[in-house]
Amino acid sequence: MSKMLMKGNEALAEAAIQAGCKHYFAYPITPQTEIAEYMSRRLVEVGGVFLQAESELGASNMIFGAASSGKRVFTSSSSPGISLMSEALSYITAAELPCVFINICRTGPGLGGILPSQGDYMQATRGGGHGDYHLIVLAPASVQEAVELMMMAFDLADKYRNPVMIMGDGFIGQMMEPVDFSSFKASPPVDHSSWAVTGAKGRKPHLIKTLYLDPNLAEGLNRKLDEKYKTISAQERRSESYNINNKTQMVITAFGIAARVCKSVIDDLKKQGMEVGLFRPITLYPYDYPALEKISRMKSVKCLLDVEMNLGQMIEDVRLATHDVKPIHFYGRQGGIVPSPEEVMAEVKRLISNI
Repeated sequence: MSKMLMKGNEALAEAAIQAGCKHYFAYPITPQTEIAEYMSRRLVEVGGVFLQAESELGASNMIFGAASSGKRVFTSSSSPGISLMSEALSYITAAELPCVFINICRTGPGLGGILPSQGDYMQATRGGGHGDYHLIVLAPASVQEAVELMMMAFDLADKYRNPVMIMGDGFIGQMMEPVDFSSFKASPPVDHSSWAVTGAKGRKPHLIKTLYLDPNLAEGLNRKLDEKYKTISAQERRSESYNINNKTQMVITAFGIAARVCKSVIDDLKKQGMEVGLFRPITLYPYDYPALEKISRMKSVKCLLDVEMNLGQMIEDVRLATHDVKPIHFYGRQGGIVPSPEEVMAEVKRLISNI
């Protein structure tokens, strides 16, 4: 498939198919419904299975069942829909099943609105459902990157037998950009025969469960998962540093579409003789704490500015990374408003003038 202009939602759907996923169960909700529309057409062409569930609860439990058979499977939803899927996410993680969830975030809390938001950061990175568990969370900043991360998501899910979430704001889902699938190939099928529920003819039955009434067995599961999360944290941290050098006075932390806004601000400020850098986490979990800590300890850096489309949910991770060695400021918009370059530039100049 050559380079083409695609809407983010449709590009994510095609990326899943290119990654070898032929099973998709979901329930429509704005602003991600185009994923379901696209999959309903394309899966027929590749011999796949599409089923629109009666609700988000139904869809997420269908994912549980399909993942138990070792098939590549994913679902997609948006903020309040993901809230309804959180129970199943906890179960799926406890059962150690590989699958992918897409959250094209809209505003909240509550039903909020259908405009883009980044208000699900805490929900995604801290679990969202009950118990001690983590998702691997990937945050694209462009449609092309969304394609790349979607393909990677299935590989990471298989590698760690853990759900992976693509968290993109509504802007990423709705915007159109050129995308190229030609350099990506589906990974070879992973052998799930040691655990998948595929019929027990000729072998001992496999049991996939999440109920452990014996507290010692329950603690054993938690500790096993914790060791997995430590491995993920050590090996799967991803981030981008932009215009970070020995003259950088301020570092902006941002992810997703907010980071793209900040990049344009940084480029304009550089023309005006001001050195401002960007730290963009690509994996929201695991967060790249070491990279940001190193940047924050640079002598030239006087302060940090966190820019988000929420009330500052990533600041906790920024503080954990930097140990508050430098002042941390925040600028954000809510309700579906994307911070404009002019707004961010004005805030940067205000802070730099007080350094």
